[in-house]
Amino acid sequence: MPPDLTLHPHGGEPLSMADQVTMFHLVLVVLDPYTIESSVLLKTAGRILEEFAGADCRAGWLITADEADTSAFLGPWEQKFLTFCDPERKAVQGLGLESLPALIHIGGDLTIIGKAEGWEPNDWRVITNNLAKMMSWSKPSFPKSGDPAPFDGSPAAGRDTEAVTPQA
Repeated sequence: MPPDLTLHPHGGEPLSMADQVTMFHLVLVVLDPYTIESSVLLKTAGRILEEFAGADCRAGWLITADEADTSAFLGPWEQKFLTFCDPERKAVQGLGLESLPALIHIGGDLTIIGKAEGWEPNDWRVITNNLAKMMSWSKPSFPKSGDPAPFDGSPAAGRDTEAVTPQA
């Protein structure tokens, strides 16, 4: 991954990926608010990120939208975690993602330690269990009742232009 890959924190100034992992690993749930696939996974993904809120890593969102659409899509989840906006999908491309939703774990040396694309709970569990082990942290338990069934995801390059607002 290029060290100068830029991330745009919601409401903040752009920072390089290298700046984001200087002290902590970065674990991101990458969602496309313009698709049903990402919309149905929002609550589950938020619950997974909550498990790592106190761990020695930075847990957050990477949303393929501008700040307004990101806020509309995430609702209260936006305030709980670090949130990056990627409307032109440059970070998604730089991370080598082909399908969204995705979960990605980036180490302090900018290596991609784990990556899962689409929603396959077993693939996400491999990443979260490894992250929990590395952080000496508890493992999140998923899927739970009400979580979506596995699905392939949507193209990371995008396909729609209108935001999907998730149901509360």
